[in-house]
Amino acid sequence: MSYSKKRYLTYGLITIFVMVLPFIKINGNHMLLLSFEKLEFHFLGFSYNVNELFIMPFLLMLLFIGIFAITTMFGRVWCGWACPQTIFRVIYRDLIEGTLLDLRRIKNKQKDIDYSKRKNQIKKYIGLLLWFGITLIIASNFMWYFVPPEDFFAYLQDPLNHSFMIMFVLSIALFLVYDIVFMKENFCMYVCPYSRIQSVLYDDNTKQVVYDTNRGGNIYQNGEKSILNMKQWSANEECTTCEACVKVCPTHIDIRKGLQVECINCLECSDACETVMGKLGKENLIQWGSTNKVINKKFVSIFSKRNIAYFASLILCIVFAISMATQKEYFIVNINKTTQLYNIKSSEHIANNYVFTIQNRLDKEYTFDIDVQDKENFEVVRVKPFKLKPNQRVKKVVIVQTKKRMFISDKKDTPLKLKIDIKTLENNEYTMTREVSFIYPRNDLIK
Repeated sequence: MSYSKKRYLTYGLITIFVMVLPFIKINGNHMLLLSFEKLEFHFLGFSYNVNELFIMPFLLMLLFIGIFAITTMFGRVWCGWACPQTIFRVIYRDLIEGTLLDLRRIKNKQKDIDYSKRKNQIKKYIGLLLWFGITLIIASNFMWYFVPPEDFFAYLQDPLNHSFMIMFVLSIALFLVYDIVFMKENFCMYVCPYSRIQSVLYDDNTKQVVYDTNRGGNIYQNGEKSILNMKQWSANEECTTCEACVKVCPTHIDIRKGLQVECINCLECSDACETVMGKLGKENLIQWGSTNKVINKKFVSIFSKRNIAYFASLILCIVFAISMATQKEYFIVNINKTTQLYNIKSSEHIANNYVFTIQNRLDKEYTFDIDVQDKENFEVVRVKPFKLKPNQRVKKVVIVQTKKRMFISDKKDTPLKLKIDIKTLENNEYTMTREVSFIYPRNDLIK
């Protein structure tokens, strides 16, 4: 199977996965969702509140270290085989313009379309309409990772109250029309930062698209093309100078010149060369392999010191992410003190007021109670046990007061550390302890 067919198959699998993933739920939670509206993050069927995003740094570290590791080992495999920009360009250039509208030859991406013909102009606008319809689906799919599909389709039925979401979807769709139709591969060459950092991550052991100069011969000398046709070759060079690898390149480069930032590892040049060399009964001159393996004929192991360091870092990130994921809290508690430092009710009763925001993260209704640990000196007043349904959130004003007179300081107010338990009455295992600051006034203020 050619690299092109393998890529198309990969594109199809990635597209199906990305489109279906927002609809998959485990225990009522999405596989991947970051909801700004509900302040929730769903990952692999687990739901985390915005206050529980301690798992996020490790996931981001895993993402970036993984990108660096993949690039150093396999080159820009992401760009050619999984990047949305590349997939979208293939859909528009090869499927719409090439297959459906017959505006260009798929095997010659260098030749521009002649829009001076009226027939081609009409096809161009048909292609734009088809692509705009696809971009609306793409933009909607992107939104499903921030607005769950069930809410998204409900919001579409009430556009006046959800105009921002609709405008956001339209903006993404219009950007994709401009990017894919007009910017084309210039986005990869001049905008995408990934192409710029690849030169730092590459070495002679990195897998990349390599033209075998040992067999094919040197087409370029000092960056300038020195061989123009077969007549200039000696008897040993195998390259036919047919330029098939150049014509098929979507980023308009000649891979025989060596590694270039424009190369996205799509390997279409390799397929083109294999077709030509196969007819001559010879092996492909363009391979996906490291410089050491293809040119220098050295053994390349994936377990180099650098790669082992990457593997160790990735394993550590996974371990920490799993560790943090298991520390999911059963309910969320935020405590804020009111603007009034304290309330002197009597010489024995000094009160501090707090605002508790409690959210039940359990899968059924529970009865919650709030109490202090130091029952000898403090008590919670005017708060009775209350029930919360799953994901229900409530705010409670909690008054904590002293039970006896304390002689602490004659000069200034004193902050005391006080531990408060928030627990469910049905299950003692669901208990959370929070430490608050209790402000006690100086002695001369207490009569």
